[in-house]
Amino acid sequence: MTTILFAIIVLFAALLQTISGFGFALLAMPLATLAFSVAAPGVMGVRIAAPLVAMTGFTLYAVNLLRYRQALQWHAVTRLALAAACGIPLGIWMVATVNETVVKLILAAVLILYALNSLLRPLLTPAPTSLTPTAGRAGGAGSAFVLAGAGVYLAGFLAGLLGGAYNTPGPPVIIYGTLQGWPRNEFRSILQALFLFSSALVIASHLVAGHLTATVWTHYLIGLPALLLGVGLGAQVDRRLDHDRFRQVLNVMILLTGLVLIAQELSRKV
Repeated sequence: MTTILFAIIVLFAALLQTISGFGFALLAMPLATLAFSVAAPGVMGVRIAAPLVAMTGFTLYAVNLLRYRQALQWHAVTRLALAAACGIPLGIWMVATVNETVVKLILAAVLILYALNSLLRPLLTPAPTSLTPTAGRAGGAGSAFVLAGAGVYLAGFLAGLLGGAYNTPGPPVIIYGTLQGWPRNEFRSILQALFLFSSALVIASHLVAGHLTATVWTHYLIGLPALLLGVGLGAQVDRRLDHDRFRQVLNVMILLTGLVLIAQELSRKV
């Protein structure tokens, strides 16, 4: 039952990632953690889900990076990747030492804060009258501040920390990229490249830590067909979908996932 459930999670999360450029780990990590925790009470589900989602995600990011490779800007990836490399070991350490309840609540907080930020920002921010995303990148005050300051390194470090611990490096980089006003395909390509780099380091760290068990490899191989199917369906839907509306739906789902994690932990206390 867990195997079928994981395949469904991979299919759906891969479809979302292919359409939007992000979202795979944000959805797959908490749902896989829930699935393995429920299927095997007493087993720390996150210790199975973390390396498994990292391996599955690495494959997905490689496939999608091929789709967006022409828009890739390597100079934007380099600083983020270097900072992420510093945060990943700390994230791996957290997985091995921090209580699972703490891990789930932190992950839930990340999901909820990110979703609320994405859902409320359009309502609270006045529509720009003279600046376009391209103009903002070229000389906007906020953009220049982020580029000149520590914002890029902070975003990269937090991405590495969250990637190493929970396979969710996306939120800091997505927020940073939004501030920079990256065009859609450039945004997607940068995210895929950074996620690919981050997941490679995460997988190497899990390998050294002995987390790549037979259970992890078995579920990874079973999940591959679902992943490829999700990519194919996502590519088809991508040609027809209203992206702004889809991202709002995705943000609501991310918010609900975080709330489900909190509800599960509260129910265990009762």
